[in-house]
Amino acid sequence: MDIDGRYVGSFIRFTGGNVNRSTRSGLALVVALGTAAASILGAGPATAAARPGRHLLNGSQPRWLARAKATGGAPAAAESIPFGILLKLRDGASAEATLAKLSDPSSASYGQWLTTAQFKSRFAPAQTDVDAVRTWLQGQGFALRNTVGGMYVEASGSTAQINKVFGTTVKDYSYLGKTVHANSTELSLPDNTPTSVVGAVSGVLGIDQGQALKTPGDTLPGPDTGFRPGRPCSSYYGQKTATGQPASNGKKQPYVVCGYQPKQYQSAYGVSDLIKRGVDGRGITVAVTDAFASPTIVQDLKTYNKKHGLPAFGRQQFSQITPAPDGYDLIDECGGAGWYGEQTLDIEAVHSMAPGANIVYVGGADCSTGLDEAWAATIDNHVADIVTNSWGNGTDKVADLGADYIAFYQQFSLEAALTGITVDFSSGDNGDETKGGTQPALKTVDFPADLPYVTGVGGTSVGIDKNGKRVWEHGWQSAYSPLSTDGKSWGDAAYSSGGGGGTSILFEQPFYQRGIVPDSISKYFGATRMRTVPDIAMPGDPNTGFVVGQTQTFTDGTYYDEYRIGGTSLASPLLAGLQAVQGQKLHHPVGFANPAYYRRAGTAAITDIVAPKRPVQQVRVNFVNTEDKSGGLQYLLQTVDVQTTTIHSTRGYDAETGVGVPGPAFFK
Repeated sequence: MDIDGRYVGSFIRFTGGNVNRSTRSGLALVVALGTAAASILGAGPATAAARPGRHLLNGSQPRWLARAKATGGAPAAAESIPFGILLKLRDGASAEATLAKLSDPSSASYGQWLTTAQFKSRFAPAQTDVDAVRTWLQGQGFALRNTVGGMYVEASGSTAQINKVFGTTVKDYSYLGKTVHANSTELSLPDNTPTSVVGAVSGVLGIDQGQALKTPGDTLPGPDTGFRPGRPCSSYYGQKTATGQPASNGKKQPYVVCGYQPKQYQSAYGVSDLIKRGVDGRGITVAVTDAFASPTIVQDLKTYNKKHGLPAFGRQQFSQITPAPDGYDLIDECGGAGWYGEQTLDIEAVHSMAPGANIVYVGGADCSTGLDEAWAATIDNHVADIVTNSWGNGTDKVADLGADYIAFYQQFSLEAALTGITVDFSSGDNGDETKGGTQPALKTVDFPADLPYVTGVGGTSVGIDKNGKRVWEHGWQSAYSPLSTDGKSWGDAAYSSGGGGGTSILFEQPFYQRGIVPDSISKYFGATRMRTVPDIAMPGDPNTGFVVGQTQTFTDGTYYDEYRIGGTSLASPLLAGLQAVQGQKLHHPVGFANPAYYRRAGTAAITDIVAPKRPVQQVRVNFVNTEDKSGGLQYLLQTVDVQTTTIHSTRGYDAETGVGVPGPAFFK
């Protein structure tokens, strides 16, 4: 989530620990959706001896240890560490082929999604394998937690138990500015481990913290950090011109908006008339997943809805699934309260676009394994028809993520797709991570947005006029020029942020991208066509962003106030709202939507996004103290969709906005 260029229901306890990012050297990391080729799904650990009498889990020692420093400490022997055992799918290749048929609009099987029970009976690990793993864990003295989908057995044990059973030593390391713990050697299983367990285990998650902590963006306004957009700003694009600031490209430029209102986005993306006719997402349920939970969310939503003319949530229309108050973990490491802004944005954005949809907020116990497990349980329990996720990892490199972690997300996202659940992931807010093209060696996409079974949602910049019409829309890649000291000119432009996109190094090109994505993008890293992101886009530029209301603490007290916000953290829930409206109009949830989006590319259903013919610029004002003008003002000139970056808008599919944005026939 990018904030203006900075960065009561039922309760179920989710417990969590830390994501394993270790890498299995024996795993093939390229997945071809719809084929039997080289799949992580179904891969299991090698059984060569770690030392005499043990079964080695190849590659389970974190690769990042070479870039970390041992602190000399370790978790206390009695300290409890939550972890999980991931089990292999049965016939993963067949599951992928089945999905290709069910999600292809030209197939006779289109939309005939499996029930959760059908998925488990055909593709989930056999119950005998699950029972064997659970029995083995109990026999080793571990405490069992939940079993999710028959694919992931949650457990916990002391540091001493983990060291003994997995044949390692868990130590503390200083890594990326944080103190984390991880197994210092490869993990292995005792020699007397039953063959059924050794054969069923795909990986172990949670012992290695490593680079596990997911973030919703950069710095978010927590309840103790008051933030307001600087003034002057406009109510709609072009309302106010920065007459007192230097001209650029031969003319005075407009001030950015203070933040678009819900009804402006409704109008711009074609749902205003539908909502008036009662097509507002009712009958469709959207889940929002994040870490932690804002204690003021219910009151903030009431205030926001009333202020912006949105209908109040009906009885049971909004609910929450969160840990108990004492069930949170890694609060400091995750920046706990900073997630409150993400939660607030996501819910308000969904409700703004689909005011009749049911919304369930699912909060993880932390931003690590707690969030992973909450996300997976949301899918396995079929909590919602659509799941929007505005968080992720700023890389898809297996050395950073670990093959076990990747396989976990593959298996549960595949279950979601096969059972008709739409899963949206923000594509990231840093372009292709090359710092505006200045460091091409860093080029990567964000994970999990590049999973073949989810919709990666990119970002745009959009100008909405006083009549609620889009007067322009381009890809979100922004550069800022500072005002000179004498106030008479603008300085050199420097890249700031933009929607994530590019080419995956993990997954082969899925069937729905064939013939649509140019080879210049899909073959960026070599001769093999690979998965690219994003798939589709919605507004993400914070300068053309959204008004969010949240309780914050200012110098004069703690109270509800509003600020402008952007990022693909905004794009994903906006799209989820449109998908809810679309689902009601179709009389069924949209399910795995990517094949339909690519099939409709170039039609009136999808508006292609191209680069501006001439520079589009705006003037933005920041409060230096983030609250008011008493601390001074900062003036910046934004250039929209800069073309010097390594990803930018072109005709047809591009790695900045995918196939485009929802067009006038999107709901037909």
